[in-house]
Amino acid sequence: MAIVITLDRMLQQRGMTLSELAGRIDITLANLSILKTGKARAIRFSTLDAICRELRCTPGDLLGHDPAATQDDGA
Repeated sequence: MAIVITLDRMLQQRGMTLSELAGRIDITLANLSILKTGKARAIRFSTLDAICRELRCTPGDLLGHDPAATQDDGA
C-alpha cells in the first residue's frame, strides 16, 4: 500500500511513548501498534481525531503517500 504512517516520528517529536498515547486516547496498545507499523488496513476518523488532538498535529502529519512503497499484497 502506498499510504505511509508516520506515527512513530510524531511520537518521538512529542516525547511520548506508544503506551502513553494509547492510554490517553483509550485504544489498546496492540491496535495502536498495528497502526504504527503500517499494518492497519483502515482507521476510524474518531481515532485519527483523537491521535491528532493528543499529538497536536493534523492528519497530514501522520499520513503520507509514497507510490514507491506499493507492494503486491496478494489481493
